Amino acid sequence: MASRLSEDPDISVCLIEAGGKGDSILVRAPALAATMISGRPKINNWAFRTTHQPGLNNRKGFQPRGKTLGGSSAINAMLYVRGHPKDYDEWADLGCTGWDWQSVLPWFKRAERNLRGGDDLHGANGPLHVSDQSEPRAISHAFIDAAGQQQIRRTTDFNGPRQEGAGLFQVTQFHDDARRGERCSAAAAYLPDAVRARPNLTVLTRCQAQRVILENARAIGLEVRHRGTVQRLSANREVILSGGAFGSPQLLMLSGLGPRDELAAHGIDCHHDLPGVGQNLQDHLDYVISYTSKRTDVISLGPRGLVDLAKAGLRWRRDRTGMFATPFGEAGAFVRSSPDLDRPDLQLHFVIGIVDDHLRKIHIGHGYSCHVCALRPHSRGTVGLASADPAAPPRIDPQYLSDPRDLALLKKGARMLEGILGAPALAPWRGKKLYDHDGSDSALEADIRARADTIYHPVGTCRMGNDDMAVVDPSGRVNGIDGLRVVDASIMPRVLGGNTNAPTIMIAEKIAGGMRGLAP
Repeated sequence: MASRLSEDPDISVCLIEAGGKGDSILVRAPALAATMISGRPKINNWAFRTTHQPGLNNRKGFQPRGKTLGGSSAINAMLYVRGHPKDYDEWADLGCTGWDWQSVLPWFKRAERNLRGGDDLHGANGPLHVSDQSEPRAISHAFIDAAGQQQIRRTTDFNGPRQEGAGLFQVTQFHDDARRGERCSAAAAYLPDAVRARPNLTVLTRCQAQRVILENARAIGLEVRHRGTVQRLSANREVILSGGAFGSPQLLMLSGLGPRDELAAHGIDCHHDLPGVGQNLQDHLDYVISYTSKRTDVISLGPRGLVDLAKAGLRWRRDRTGMFATPFGEAGAFVRSSPDLDRPDLQLHFVIGIVDDHLRKIHIGHGYSCHVCALRPHSRGTVGLASADPAAPPRIDPQYLSDPRDLALLKKGARMLEGILGAPALAPWRGKKLYDHDGSDSALEADIRARADTIYHPVGTCRMGNDDMAVVDPSGRVNGIDGLRVVDASIMPRVLGGNTNAPTIMIAEKIAGGMRGLAP
């Protein structure tokens, strides 16, 4: 938003970020996302926790969120996935006029600089670099072969004419000579030095928004904490919130915009009763199956593995290739749980190392993992306030598995995943299965409830639409308040059938273009 709006020299933009600049080696080197995602320590990561989840044996879930310029695109696995075209057509059917597939596709293309070039579905001249992986591991190709042995077709483009199938992910990674092999976060793409140097753009890092300042039902500025002091920033045109599915509803409520009862419970004056703020939380609940490996060409945190990683780090510093350039989740698949469905309802992420509890449980030996998630969950959660203190984290309650249909589908997905991981193509790597059980339906359910957690795609808590529970209109403008917008994944009315980074960037492109009266 800041980059696109400040292209107009007559528009003055101030960008506020609670974290740092997002340009450290931990961000730039793709493999080092593993050092940030666990939140131990909290490096570029809010590291939120959910409330106790009854559907997950009353466990608290973990919710990593990026705390740096670029947000979660600075700590994610860089996978470039748009979702299924029918998802966007359904957005339009829900009252989000102008968000059907044919309307959003040009904005995806405007953002994209695809290594393969431009065509009817892809862009070649945008700021967001989209690359093929330079050196995917042999096991990632074996996973695709194993999927084929389970009658799952091969695909070369999850964003092509047909999403369904197994293949390698494209990634948001630079492919030009200057930064080839580095992560292309939203900040790296849209805020290079030339943009940061614009006289009409001010970027404030380590600066946390505390509330929107309102006057006569209009947003006129922000109260922020910067360098240890509370300051006031004035906005002559608009205030735009891009705090994500957790941060944006929290900031609205801290500002007196949200459900009246929720605000009253924390002693906050209600400036405008918006009952939909913080409602409609949706997320992809994820279940992981992991194996130790007989081969050593996968990730290990043992002595040999650490030596290999150190060598890979030196190679990456030299030529930006090798293991340090990997997203770890190199391959994946979109599949249907039933042949009569009109699109995939399950997604798989294949990882070249053991992933356990968001890398917070470390396994020393070599191994690999695969995730499965149900793409369009029926369960709905909420985001609320734990406190009126802006420094306190929000109250996050996804209500995972509160709708029994989600558990039933996740179990189907787990069975399909077990078939792929047991296929002959993976036999050379297959060692011992972690968290093995007797294979019964009850044992599988118990394992899901004991270990499943987010795959990092929360959306929907300030949803757009045209009904009484909508928080924003199809242009991101907050209902009932002038000069205030929300532009992030929180405005999605429904979670998409895929990863959420690329769609969120598209949302910013589309709304920024609309604000400037531009065609894509």
